[in-house]
Amino acid sequence: MKNEKIFDVIIHEAEEGGYWAECPSLKGCMTQGETLEEVEKNIKEAIELCLEEIVSRKETIPIQKKIYILPVAV
Repeated sequence: MKNEKIFDVIIHEAEEGGYWAECPSLKGCMTQGETLEEVEKNIKEAIELCLEEIVSRKETIPIQKKIYILPVAV
């Protein structure tokens, strides 16, 4: 896709099983799935829906925020 945008996503293991994912650059954009493949498909759809909503409100699409993951020993 020519106008493809890439957003970082964080995938978490859910306590009750499965996974949940969030896109920090798009406030409130999250979903869940039983497998990694399912949660990946679902977060892609969630991002597309969030972007459609942003465009429909004639707002600016947020710029990708950098995500840093740092293991901290305590």
